[in-house]
Amino acid sequence: YYVYIVQCKDGTLYTGYTNDLEQRLEKHNSGQGAKYTRGRGPVKLVYKRYFRSYSKALKSEWVIKKLSRKDKEKLIKEIK
Repeated sequence: YYVYIVQCKDGTLYTGYTNDLEQRLEKHNSGQGAKYTRGRGPVKLVYKRYFRSYSKALKSEWVIKKLSRKDKEKLIKEIK
């Protein structure tokens, strides 16, 4: 499972999780992804992290969603 952050064309960040990252990004960019990203595409992948278990990925997603934008940007820079 992957936890990921995408940057929308309006500059906002969206965090999600999936077991098929390529397919999920295609859905976001075709307007069939999360409600939040519809109309904000195309999106650009700026962060991803792999987890062996669904539960760990979900917990990580929840933690990241609670972060401030500034902290999310720090997280993104750490990975690059």
